[in-house]
Amino acid sequence: MDEIRTGGCLCGAVRYRVKGALRGIVYCHCSQCRKQTGHFYAATNAADEQLTVEGADNLTWYAASDFARRGFCSRCGSALFWKRNGASVTSFLAGSLDQPSGLAGEAHIFVADKGDYYEIDDGLPQFSRSRPDVPVAGDAG
Repeated sequence: MDEIRTGGCLCGAVRYRVKGALRGIVYCHCSQCRKQTGHFYAATNAADEQLTVEGADNLTWYAASDFARRGFCSRCGSALFWKRNGASVTSFLAGSLDQPSGLAGEAHIFVADKGDYYEIDDGLPQFSRSRPDVPVAGDAG
């Protein structure tokens, strides 16, 4: 049986549905994620064929780098998606999921770039850049 999870932005103009198993939450502490959200990114991902977006005309994509883009609601500004160019997988913010999500934290990435105003002390694995199974902007593949 495939699980179905739903989520969306603050104002409800963009809603999404994801069918199937999801990766655990990966926390990204890079400066781009911190600047976009005001803290760090907490995201999971799904293959594009598992993801259905309603209200996509309210979704704006920003090319934050030459390697990836970030999707947000053009009405309320909610950060929703991260997508590496050419990838068939889309990451989405855990906070945009309707509860209960049934997900748990898995790892921290880009900890060498984390903000100086907090500590990471939850015992999850920490990676200076990324981990091998989490492709990020600039990685080959």
